[in-house]
Amino acid sequence: MNTIDKAVIWWMVIAVITGTLLEKWDGFINRSGGVYSVLGSYFLFRFLIRDRDDLLAVYKIMAIIIVPLTILVILEKATGRNLFSILGGVPEVTQIREGRLRCQGPFAHPILMGTFAATSIPLFFSLRFFKGGKWFSIVGIICATFITFASASSGPATAYIYSIIALMAWPFRYNMRTIRWLILIAIVSLHMIMKAPVWFLLTKLGELIGGGGWHRAELIDQAIHHFNEWWLIGTTYTAHWMPYALAENPNSVDITSQYIYEGVNGGIIRLGAFIIVLILCFRALGKTNLKLKDQPLNMQVFSWSLGAALFAHILSFLSVMYFDQIIVFLYLLLSIISTFTTSIEPCPDNQVKSGLGNVTFPLKTDPFSI
Repeated sequence: MNTIDKAVIWWMVIAVITGTLLEKWDGFINRSGGVYSVLGSYFLFRFLIRDRDDLLAVYKIMAIIIVPLTILVILEKATGRNLFSILGGVPEVTQIREGRLRCQGPFAHPILMGTFAATSIPLFFSLRFFKGGKWFSIVGIICATFITFASASSGPATAYIYSIIALMAWPFRYNMRTIRWLILIAIVSLHMIMKAPVWFLLTKLGELIGGGGWHRAELIDQAIHHFNEWWLIGTTYTAHWMPYALAENPNSVDITSQYIYEGVNGGIIRLGAFIIVLILCFRALGKTNLKLKDQPLNMQVFSWSLGAALFAHILSFLSVMYFDQIIVFLYLLLSIISTFTTSIEPCPDNQVKSGLGNVTFPLKTDPFSI
């Protein structure tokens, strides 16, 4: 158990407590199911992924299974019919928006499929630096790129851009503190000089590449204006936030932000716990990057790719709420970060012991030795 593991557990404990206070027994049952999904997925991966070979196997398997997914998405793009509908859970006829087919494959929504593919780009990229991983990397990136744009959604397109930008920031990996401060200063400056709040840049982005940019920006604005309604333990009624509500749930607006979802369903405490999990992951990766500074390039890139993928996710959280099977890939990433960063420790001889690297394998508690 490390700090990230404990933070994930506390995040879920808070989810159950606030859900019970908010909706009593129904809330307890609902949140308990969510906890089963989160902790079950997260710790299953923590237990099963034991060494570097396991990690590389996970990436390679993802690169393999994305091939048949891509083939079926190509057929969906060509015919407008989703073959996954045979299995149920998704419509047979593909959605069309602004004259473009929005393929979704086996996912509950096109945005989720596209986001899964876009945030996988850094992981596939890192395979290129390991023996026997070149073709897995190339095939994975090509397939993920096609799936991203086959979803015809602005969220996955921007997540793809975020992934590329994060990978391109590699030369500045030891200056990230300065870059973070510069980004913060830029955001605050824009907020001060813009006529509208800075989050309405999402509207401009939507105008450039399509999508519901105004809805996402206005939702953030309304969440801030109605802070007093949800900050304590959340709220079950948000229909008055926007001019329209969900057809399937007239008490709620379409919450297209993971951050707002966390706040609405558990107040500022649950939202804070979720953000702490993300901060701890980035902090652990930052420390690991420094420990790997003089180590083989493949291990450095592997570590950086994890941060790049997480970076793409946290920005995607601004425009999409995660549900359906994409959550499994999110918890897989968090679990890999927890496993990988825990396995690295400096040695007296200025080398690095790693359960996942190609330097040496024994760990602090030696469960990764092979």
